[in-house]
Formats: sequence, C-alpha cells, structure tokens
Amino acid sequence: MKKRIVIKLSGKVFGMDHSKLLKDYATFLVKISKICQPVIVAGGGNIARHYISHARSSGADESTLDELGIEVSRLNAKLLIYALKNKAYPHPPITLPEIRHAVDGGQIVITGGLHPGQSTNGTAALIAEKIKASEFWNATDVDGIYDSDPNKNKKAKKFKKIGIKKLRSILVHEDSVAGGYDLMDIVALKIIERSKIKTRVIKADLKTLEKAIKGNPVGTEITIP
Repeated sequence: MKKRIVIKLSGKVFGMDHSKLLKDYATFLVKISKICQPVIVAGGGNIARHYISHARSSGADESTLDELGIEVSRLNAKLLIYALKNKAYPHPPITLPEIRHAVDGGQIVITGGLHPGQSTNGTAALIAEKIKASEFWNATDVDGIYDSDPNKNKKAKKFKKIGIKKLRSILVHEDSVAGGYDLMDIVALKIIERSKIKTRVIKADLKTLEKAIKGNPVGTEITIP
C-alpha cells in the first residue's frame, strides 16, 4: 500500500484568477500519486471570508458562518477535482467515514471542511489520524512557523523544528493567532500529539511541495516527544 500524505492547501490557491495554477496543482498531484496517495483538504480563503463578512453583517450566528465557510471550501475542492478529471474521487467527501471509504479506493481525494467550529487545519489532522497518514503538511501563506507574526515583525525568526509544547504556548499567547497568519490551532495540535502524526508547516507553492515530496527539509517540522 502506498503511503498517504494529507495536505491542507491554503484557500489562497483557489483565487478568482487561479485556473492555470489549479491545473498545475492537478498535474503535480497526478505525478506524486505514483509514489504516494495525496489527500487534500481545501481551505476557504478570501472567498469564504467575503461570504462570512456579508453574512455576519446581516446578523448570522457563528455556527451558520462556519457552515458557510465549509460550503465554500467544498466548492474550492470541487474546482481541483474538476482539474484532476478522472484521477480524483468524484466529489468532496463530507464525513470521516466517507473519507476513509474514498481513500481506500486508491484515488486522489479532495475534500473541504467537515464540522462547524473546526478549522480546516483541525479537519486535516483528524483525517490524517483516521486514514493513518504517514505525514500531514499544512501548506499555508507563510513558509513555516515563526516566533512572532512575520507579516507584522520583520525580525521574526523561523523555526526549522519546534516542539509541540512550545508551539502550543505560542498559539496561546500570540494575538496573531486570532486572525493573523495561519499556522495551526489547538484542536489540530491535540490530534497530532495523541496520534504522533509527522507534521510540517510549509509554504503553499508548488516548488516547496516538490521539495517536500523529495524529502528535503522545508518549512517547520513539529516534533513530538
């Protein structure tokens, strides 16, 4: 059986003018599917934030906003499925058992969010646990985990490796986590820790993913005692 790699893919990849980029990602996924089975969790990105902002201003409650974000992430997943044509499972699975069934079929699997109140990072970690993935990559807007938000602090230092306890303390104490740069959340960390899932936070671009699939040390590795 091929090793399974879960990749949480930043919603930024699914932007309004990114049809060529999605085709490039599809080509990449077909290529790596010869050596592993990729399972992709699509983020909602700016499109989800746009809808959530409008719905919030109309008085929608937070759980409804979560559901809206999940719907957008599933639409993003469908865009990548269409780009993959018959190489992918034909629609985004919407439950963990369905994801397990889809993965057992051997195809590339693309999904979005699953549960209100849970980020796509948490969802991706749960999926990695459920399918016994060899690795989980959080492909996000920054190239790793820093000691502070690199978008706000030019002197922020990047970790090549970071222990899960230290990362948890950064998540608890940094204001940036509430809506700044996207690295991990507490739910995802608990799942990674309990199942000892090999995890990296990396930049969401194809060159970086190419390096990662070749085993090169990109981004930040989260270490578990």
